[in-house]
Amino acid sequence: MKLHNTLTGSNDELAPLNGKKIGLYTCGLTVYSQPQIGNWVAYIYADVLTRVLIANGYEVTRVQNITDVGHLVSDEDDGEDKMEKGARAANLTAWDVAEKFIKIADEEAYEQLGLLRPDHMPRATDYIPQQIAFVQELEKKGFTYKIEDGVYFDTSKLSDYGKLARLDIAGLQSGARVTDSGKKHPTDFALWKFSPADAKRDMEWDSPWGTGFPGWHLECSVIARALLGDTLDIHSGGIDHIPVHHTNEIAQSETVTGKPLSRHWFHNNHMKVDGTKLSKSLGNSYALADIADRGYDLDAFKLLVLSSHYRTEGNFTWEILDAQANRLRNWRNVAALRHQTHDTLRDDDEKSSDERSVSLLATSQAVLEALSDDLDTPAALAIIDEAFGRLESRTPDDIHRHALVQLLEMIDELLGLQLLSSTPDITDEQKHVIISRSRARDNKDWAESDRLRDELTAEGIAVRDTARGTVWSFI
Repeated sequence: MKLHNTLTGSNDELAPLNGKKIGLYTCGLTVYSQPQIGNWVAYIYADVLTRVLIANGYEVTRVQNITDVGHLVSDEDDGEDKMEKGARAANLTAWDVAEKFIKIADEEAYEQLGLLRPDHMPRATDYIPQQIAFVQELEKKGFTYKIEDGVYFDTSKLSDYGKLARLDIAGLQSGARVTDSGKKHPTDFALWKFSPADAKRDMEWDSPWGTGFPGWHLECSVIARALLGDTLDIHSGGIDHIPVHHTNEIAQSETVTGKPLSRHWFHNNHMKVDGTKLSKSLGNSYALADIADRGYDLDAFKLLVLSSHYRTEGNFTWEILDAQANRLRNWRNVAALRHQTHDTLRDDDEKSSDERSVSLLATSQAVLEALSDDLDTPAALAIIDEAFGRLESRTPDDIHRHALVQLLEMIDELLGLQLLSSTPDITDEQKHVIISRSRARDNKDWAESDRLRDELTAEGIAVRDTARGTVWSFI
């Protein structure tokens, strides 16, 4: 299995530290407001990555943190904590805001989108003592300094700071504006921020340096180390994390442990809406509920995301979503064909050697191979489209049922769709109506045939007449 590694800039063969065991860390949501559709892109790709790893025989332990403190509104360590800002906007405490949006995110991720739940989902606030101890380790090594608003990491003491993002440190230093922040260098970052002297925060803790709260980057280093060890196999997140958050994680973690933070860095690109950045002011900051309220299945949204390679910029439009909804509908109708292959006189073994038969036994492996090659989801979708397109020109008695079911199971397992569970068999009563309609057609009773067709249509079932009989599908 090969994945693009941001650190090396190449597609590297996956080489875990411990045989077939994978330690995977994913940067989680900051739970201060309603998640937007763009927030879910990283988690959909990380979900498929996890599924493909499992399908390739890896034993995956996945950690995804919950940022409920310390994420400031600016990467420059300026401004207020997003949790405090969210609390003020909602007229709640930061603790209440965290509980509210953790619950919402949990429901959207695992009930609505059907993502795999990570093995561990710790909150930053659950690891405050460990974060304080981590800063103390950095302090003992001489990498910290204290100024008026907090304790900072001195990036000038690292010769390879910025290696993940290939930062031009000299250029950053020479181009930096002179500010009164007190930081020694523009790239230095907060490890511990002090609470304002004139106000009490909802979330603050005593520390050896003063009452305050941890910097945003600290939680991921501490949680990853506590649950997965000094070196991860894979660290995933959005490309926006590369120049600051992940760069700073590397700096502080590798200073403490003397080991690489992660062997592999997996970063997904962003998704725009109508070719522009998601923004509330532009009215394009949609949530999953906005998609569902328009009658779309959220699996269509997942297909929209996966129709772009994770390293390319995606784009959401209602027209593109329409196209993916049509793709999903076609796939589900193909899935429904498995219910119509039972009454054939030829069994699957005979079909496998018949030129008229469509064997799908190789398609499942082709899909897995595409996904194992740098998670090439567009190629995987194209393989499925091609295989299903061949089926649409056949009648059910030409279909290798076992191979079709196997492929559907593989698609559901790898892409997190619900093709099998969303396509139940029709009822015996509806099957009887189809038989009665066929008899009416044989008797040239077109009025009765049309009446029975309308009855099925009203129940969401379409029928297609072929030389070998009637095929039904979902409307």
